[in-house]
Amino acid sequence: MSTIQKIKLGNQGLIVPNIGLGCMGMTQIAGMDIYGKADEKEAIATIHRSLELGGNFLDTADLYGPLHNERLIAKAIKGNRNAYSIATKFGYEIDDNEQLTWQFNGKKEYVKKAVERSLKNLGTDYIDLYYLHRLDPNTPIEETVQAMADLIKEGKVGYIGLSEVSSETIRKAHKIHPLTAVQTEYSLFERTIEEVGILDTLNSLEIGLVAYSPLGRGFISGDIKSEDDFPDGDFRKAMPRFQGEQFQKNIALVNEIKKLADEKQITASQLALAWIATKNILSIPGTKRVKYVEQNIAAAQMVLTTEEMNRLEKIIPLGTSTGARYDEANMAGIDQ
Repeated sequence: MSTIQKIKLGNQGLIVPNIGLGCMGMTQIAGMDIYGKADEKEAIATIHRSLELGGNFLDTADLYGPLHNERLIAKAIKGNRNAYSIATKFGYEIDDNEQLTWQFNGKKEYVKKAVERSLKNLGTDYIDLYYLHRLDPNTPIEETVQAMADLIKEGKVGYIGLSEVSSETIRKAHKIHPLTAVQTEYSLFERTIEEVGILDTLNSLEIGLVAYSPLGRGFISGDIKSEDDFPDGDFRKAMPRFQGEQFQKNIALVNEIKKLADEKQITASQLALAWIATKNILSIPGTKRVKYVEQNIAAAQMVLTTEEMNRLEKIIPLGTSTGARYDEANMAGIDQ
């Protein structure tokens, strides 16, 4: 077992490694491959290798599949549940036929229904960290968070969090029950939460930040050099970041990041993860391959100098446009 760095997530008592494993790409979502085809055997091997290296924090959601991702994790952790910290999410409504309705549902009754389903699919009687995946605009956040707080009292959930929410929503929710974490996209390519004050809000309330897509949806890896490099059916093709003129601008930024990475004899991905780790923020890069989980965990143990941090942030200064994070329909679901 490696001496992976541990951090406090929020101030409610949750201790986690400073890098987690995003499991989304290990299954499809509504019939669509995420970052190319997944292989269940390799995915489970990746989860096991992560644990061997001290990376025991797994991030999933009932949306992924839907439901298949949680079931895959259940297979991977069977007989060893207590070795892992598991975070899952609810809020994209899934009906009784296991179909996505593509509505958001944060109603009290649905919170109870969703958690029971996730517990069953994960093969566990408790979830370490339970998130609302997206804000339900038709349900007061206070109602949703109160229902989530009840799950803590019942022992079904250890800690609660929200995903992709505004400072106003965070403050309202935190008054009902202390939040342990807020998950949002955050990387060298995506720093909106710094620009609009969400990071300041989290710091002032002592709520942890969990950074998803810390490699800019894989852009920072440098593996994507043209729009032909995507596997068939890859959902990134629809993202403005990967289209037209913006795509070429982003390639130029990645090339600059790579220069600094080459000097340090590490990959651009490792440099981007080290940038987040140096800020003492938990990142959850998604992978379904053993070699990448090894590289990612190694990167999170690197500390960059102030000079290196400054050089990186000069390549992509705050406010640099790298393209919208989602298409219009999905951006509409983000509470801004």
